[in-house]
Amino acid sequence: MNHQNQCFHLTTLGLSLATLPLLAGLVTMKTINQDWLAWGEESEEIFRGDRLPLLNFPHD
Repeated sequence: MNHQNQCFHLTTLGLSLATLPLLAGLVTMKTINQDWLAWGEESEEIFRGDRLPLLNFPHD
């Protein structure tokens, strides 16, 4: 086996081993992003004005 063919096989093996962690990271980041967006929308619903209690302030 010559040197160029051996380097090609090592490169192919390296790319194959790096693909799965990269894809797993992308899926994880997308899931985290969706969770944060959902959490933000839920917090908006909690703090909307029509759901907050009315506070009676005494007039001086």
